[in-house]
Amino acid sequence: MSTDLRVAVIIASVRDGRFGPRVGAWVQKCLAESAMDADVIDLTDLTFPLTMGEHPDVASFATRISRADAIVIVTPEYNHSYPGPLKTAIDALREPWRAKPVAFVSYGGMAGGLRAVEALRLVFAELHAVTIRDTVSLHNPWAPADDPTIDYPDSTLPKR
Repeated sequence: MSTDLRVAVIIASVRDGRFGPRVGAWVQKCLAESAMDADVIDLTDLTFPLTMGEHPDVASFATRISRADAIVIVTPEYNHSYPGPLKTAIDALREPWRAKPVAFVSYGGMAGGLRAVEALRLVFAELHAVTIRDTVSLHNPWAPADDPTIDYPDSTLPKR
């Protein structure tokens, strides 16, 4: 029996040319190095119906969130908040979020996605999830990972 923690890593960005998969890969690597089992959930791989009805992707998403011991949301900041598809994914479930610790890795311009995180804290509080106070925030991460003027948390952050 494995004692590894199961962590669902949700990549929230669905835009073309997005940076989220690079940050998600870095988070996955960090979790693996800490003996945690990461289940990377890329929202581009799922379809959520607009009617919030039953759908195989919603059922799969619910199962993956239910199995997780904790959640990490990897999100950019769009217009001072988080991406709409992330809100749809969150709202598609209710009970699987209950009492789960939720951590955030945000990225963006000068604010580093922190405004998106602040908005998400309110949503997860309503779902009785427990958000982690500390956040990993990447400010202007678009520079090449080998740029000596950028102090990345780990030099393995995937290059754009």
